Amino acid sequence: MNPWATAGAVVFGGAAIGAWGAVYPRSQLFGRTVCNTGDASTVALTFDDGPNPKATPALLDLLDAHGARATFFLIGRHVRAFPALAREIAARGHAIGNHTETHPSLILLSRANLREELNGCREAILSAVDGAEVLWMRPPFGFRGPQLDSVVRQLGYSGVAMWSKWAWDWKPQPAQPVIHRLRRVTGGDIVLLHDGDHRLLEGDRRHTVAALAHWLPRWKDSGMRFVTLDAIATIAPANSPAAARGKT
Repeated sequence: MNPWATAGAVVFGGAAIGAWGAVYPRSQLFGRTVCNTGDASTVALTFDDGPNPKATPALLDLLDAHGARATFFLIGRHVRAFPALAREIAARGHAIGNHTETHPSLILLSRANLREELNGCREAILSAVDGAEVLWMRPPFGFRGPQLDSVVRQLGYSGVAMWSKWAWDWKPQPAQPVIHRLRRVTGGDIVLLHDGDHRLLEGDRRHTVAALAHWLPRWKDSGMRFVTLDAIATIAPANSPAAARGKT
């Protein structure tokens, strides 16, 4: 056997595994992540990249209308721009999570820079929302490296929150494709949606609002209960029997 070919295969295989571990939502390679509620009767709706005055207020009204609570992963610089809206999210009974200060890819970020990103966002949230609890963080783009887990634990977070279903709603588009993608949501899912745009302070998220207006009453009528990540007392690892019950 050619030793160079063998070495190349090992390197390629290791790179492929590392890439999978860095981007696949259910991967536990770089530390335990949460990607399901552990309860097939519940769904956790999560929104990234806000707060955004173009979409967040409408989503808050929709959630209120259906008695649903959600988790909003906020970007620090957006909180600094719209602190009153961050306060409104908390005042309406929703959970707030850390989505970093500037929304960088975290794969190659140093531990020092990771701490800076997470601390900056947490400081913005605590400045805007008196007494806020920030228990979870979500990595931008879902990208994470082997250094992330230890930093998250050192900073006292409950963990890294990922997802089991997503709407691919991060760019402007008609509502119908988003509605169609969300048909796959079932009990136990953590659903990734976007109320903001990491590139803009006031991004277009009308498609997300319309899709949620379509699905919220249908999910509610099916008996689903909407929970925040903070409210989940025991969350099962991705490969546990409880997690399997939440998969489609």
